[in-house]
Amino acid sequence: MSSKAWGGRFSAQPEAWVDAFNASINFDKTLIEYDVQGSIAHATMLANQDIISEEDCKQIIDGLNAILVDYQHGNLALDESLEDIHLNIEHELIKRIGDAGGRLHTGRSRNDQVATDMHLYTKSEVNTLIALITSFQKAIVNIAEAHIDTIMPGYTHLQRAQPISFAHHILTYYWMLERDKSRFQDSLKRIDISPLGAAALSGTTYPIDRHETQKLLDFSAIYKNSIDAVSDRDYIVETLHNISLTMVHLSRFAEEIIFWSSTEANFITLSDTFSTGSSIMPQKKNPDMAELIRGKVGRTSGHLMSMLMTLKGLPLAYNKDMQEDKEGLFDAIHTLKGSLRIFEGMIDTMTINVDHLEQTVHNDFSNATELADYLVNKGVPFRSAHEIVGKLVLWAIQHNVYLLDVPLSQYQKASQFIESDIYDYLTPQNCINRRVSYGSTGQVAVRQQLAIIKENLA
Repeated sequence: MSSKAWGGRFSAQPEAWVDAFNASINFDKTLIEYDVQGSIAHATMLANQDIISEEDCKQIIDGLNAILVDYQHGNLALDESLEDIHLNIEHELIKRIGDAGGRLHTGRSRNDQVATDMHLYTKSEVNTLIALITSFQKAIVNIAEAHIDTIMPGYTHLQRAQPISFAHHILTYYWMLERDKSRFQDSLKRIDISPLGAAALSGTTYPIDRHETQKLLDFSAIYKNSIDAVSDRDYIVETLHNISLTMVHLSRFAEEIIFWSSTEANFITLSDTFSTGSSIMPQKKNPDMAELIRGKVGRTSGHLMSMLMTLKGLPLAYNKDMQEDKEGLFDAIHTLKGSLRIFEGMIDTMTINVDHLEQTVHNDFSNATELADYLVNKGVPFRSAHEIVGKLVLWAIQHNVYLLDVPLSQYQKASQFIESDIYDYLTPQNCINRRVSYGSTGQVAVRQQLAIIKENLA
């Protein structure tokens, strides 16, 4: 007799290396908890529908729970020749309880079984990701609240642009993460659907109750079409997309952390806990955790592309290609979870070099737009004001000074409208405080923003 669950029709066994290529047990064992959960629901429904006996159901449930406990304690040997976690569990169950174990698969295919496991797994992990994102957002808010009055240079094109509040800058990442979280939350509508009972593709002749298993597994909806139930991987593509975009946002933040912690910028100092050294240069303190997160984006984006390419040529319903949906998703979720935890710890423990940041905004031309606005308020057209300020900046560069150092006589040569109040007007703190538009970097606007964020988090 063949050792394969599908072996009755075959007269020869695959060679060991073919078995190894075909097997997914090395990665789909991740699903064991969800597979047991799905099988218990299926067995319960079979008994309630009088398809199997109550005694068989009890033996099956007790046997499945015992198998799971043994696995969790490292006492369950998995066999690669049995291909996957599903057949390993079934084989072990039959070995332990006999014929009753062989009745578990009644009215079910591996196709809907695997799909159910993947929906349960993805739902659980997406909820974990949402919680991790929220925790990271809270860490960002804590830093922002402490640094509303901390001034830093804002950049465009990596050139100094205008002075801004450090809180305002870092809260940008809160809102990026809020959109990421929203996408994950919305995706649950398409993840939280039960495929169980679709069988191989066309349903089953047994009088099963798919709505019962839906309720037992706490799914909020059920697939209306059995072919769609076993062939749908949209929710995996969507989850991979959401992970990829969140990782892109973390990568942008990581790039700033790397720049801010450089000797050239010196805006922050990273904790030793989230830094490493050099094997040859004793003085080095490298932002390796931020660099690793930045580097892992290629990995998660690659998993998304791989899944899209796997699906793009598949006919309905199930094809073995779909086995490739697991490793990439498992790895992408693991990568994002680790990245969120590392990033939260990294910013929780970093030091903001407040004095250096303030010195920085005094030694640049990031208040040039403010000077143009000063002239506009005196009745000068903005285009004319822009040209006047541009010439003043050029003069200052040529004389190795900044706008706060330009003599009043030179200002008045440039424009009769500039008076002695210009020096107070151009201080970085006043540049920020005059930003009064909704969502701007002014203190009042930043506090309004924080109030909205706290309401969202609550």
